[in-house]
Amino acid sequence: MVFFTACSKRVTERLVRLLLVLWLLLPGLLLAAEIEVANPQLAASEDGYVVSAEFAFDFNQRLEEAVNRGVVLHFIGEFELSRSRWYWLDEKLLSRSQTYRLSYHALTRQYRLSTGGLHQSFQTLSEALRILSNLRNWLVVDKGDKAVKAGDTYLAAVRLRLDVTQLPRPFQIAALGNKDWSLASDWKTWQLVLPALPVPASLVSPEAK
Repeated sequence: MVFFTACSKRVTERLVRLLLVLWLLLPGLLLAAEIEVANPQLAASEDGYVVSAEFAFDFNQRLEEAVNRGVVLHFIGEFELSRSRWYWLDEKLLSRSQTYRLSYHALTRQYRLSTGGLHQSFQTLSEALRILSNLRNWLVVDKGDKAVKAGDTYLAAVRLRLDVTQLPRPFQIAALGNKDWSLASDWKTWQLVLPALPVPASLVSPEAK
């Protein structure tokens, strides 16, 4: 009888520990990636290198209601460029981030998408989300940056996420462990050979033209 009691006690303790582990992991499971990244590209431009990508996500009713009530949603676009090293961890060469602010203005009945000092207004939320989901020509490497070299091979990575830390305090509390607010992508990584930058038109000889 003592033996079975001891075994039962140990089994109970193991079940309690297992439930505790599952409870701790549950928020992480709820915060699974909800944004899919497609067609990432790093291209050469006159000013340096620009990144483009497409983000597919479901803008749920909870987020739509928040925007329509005047809550500003902050989305963070992030980019990293690294060099692979067989003998050690990858060498991170540069990291960039850009904030997109999605808001609704009741007086004008328009949605606004802002980046830095640039603003775009839209009649519908779907129009604003279409622009947000299509990242185009974001300058991430300035021309003349000595950290990179045309012709070398690099690892590029991009992602997009909703930054819940910039929500009003009540919404931050509501967002904890709530999958309706877990709008984020995993890092989308791809390998590329860095193309050469275009030669400025002023430096092209008349014969070449």
